[in-house]
Amino acid sequence: MTGTIEEFQKLVDTEEFLQFFELPYDQTFVNVNRLHILKKFSQYMAEVDDKFPDLTPEAKLSQYSLALQKAYELFLESSPHEQKLFKVFNDKPKNVVTLTEITSD
Repeated sequence: MTGTIEEFQKLVDTEEFLQFFELPYDQTFVNVNRLHILKKFSQYMAEVDDKFPDLTPEAKLSQYSLALQKAYELFLESSPHEQKLFKVFNDKPKNVVTLTEITSD
């Protein structure tokens, strides 16, 4: 990895982050999971920032690279529905009774 923290801060797309950190990826997989990968990556970056506030820019980028790899791999092993990163996965549908809520008397 030869990029700087300033270059990193200009990145937007999932592919840009993966290319910046020189991480291999499957474009088809990214097309389906990009928002989930970025959301989890953002959470992991916040953890890095909280745990290690005094890292040098180079060390921070190294930790961010590991965080992105971890986020990418998480969705290879799990689904977005299982991770429930977005509000839509946590909201209970209105006016719906699930089978588990039905009891017999």
